[in-house]
Amino acid sequence: MKTFSRPNFYTDLALENCEALQGESETPDGIEVTVEEDEAQGIAVTWVKITNDAGAEAMGKPIGNYITLESPRMKEADPAVHESISKIIARKLGNLHPLQKDASILVVGLGNWQVTPDALGPQVCERMLVTRHLQEAMPRELQGRVRSVSALRPGVMGLTGIETAEIILGVVRHIKPDLIIAVDALAARKTSRVNATIQISDTGINPGAGLGNKRTPINHETVGVPVIAVGVPTVVDAATLVNDTMDTLFHALSAAASENDALINMLNDMENEERYALIKEILDPETGNMFVTPKEVDAVIGRLAQIIASALNIALHPGITARDVNRYLN
Repeated sequence: MKTFSRPNFYTDLALENCEALQGESETPDGIEVTVEEDEAQGIAVTWVKITNDAGAEAMGKPIGNYITLESPRMKEADPAVHESISKIIARKLGNLHPLQKDASILVVGLGNWQVTPDALGPQVCERMLVTRHLQEAMPRELQGRVRSVSALRPGVMGLTGIETAEIILGVVRHIKPDLIIAVDALAARKTSRVNATIQISDTGINPGAGLGNKRTPINHETVGVPVIAVGVPTVVDAATLVNDTMDTLFHALSAAASENDALINMLNDMENEERYALIKEILDPETGNMFVTPKEVDAVIGRLAQIIASALNIALHPGITARDVNRYLN
């Protein structure tokens, strides 16, 4: 049996792990990929399904489904595109985990609300239509049209001194939800995917895994409830930024390079992962584990939080529209 090497870079995106394996001489068993594109809206949807242990080993991720939406326009102030993306996310959530009418859902906003690139989860919770405490006093026009939804912002260990999974487990034992939806900021391998990609998976989440941190996973095994994870890559590591910049530079230089430009030709001919490893080795003594994010992250995180919150509100409360949600939130 052929052994496939796992990607050696920081990323939370199954799509990027899958892309790294495309250079192998044969496709790993247990990995299925389907792609949909909405050219009018500029939205690409890739569904990566890991079906067995061989696929999980090659990808370095659990067996399950990983859906990725990509559009550079999601970080722009474009309400029409945002609405389209929210509707797609809502449909995909329904595909991953159909819910009964009386289901109870706990939305968990992971991350540190004091650090903007890590504040996506908490900001989504602020925009959720939470109804668990209102079930007995629900307005007549909403009765029977909304599910019981609660929201939790557990913070991070640096603020609480408690593992996030432990906080969630304590809440789960009391309110007994049928489903947890965990929202978190992620790390990407490609600079172009920062704030322009949303990943949905039904395998739970490992907080901080894309940054190389070791934390207790939040999944069915650890909290006893199915966990859907929704995330956006908001950072890349410094080596990725340098590698992407060099890739663009080498392609430009190679067009004008002569056969005698040995260094440029050598670096341009290197495999992307080889060059990344070289850059990381050079940078680490100077930059350490540095991650970077765009300067407009404050505004973009707000837009992304609104996209995801709208999608969750639509998916979790099927009897009302996005306009209804905004009416009762504002």
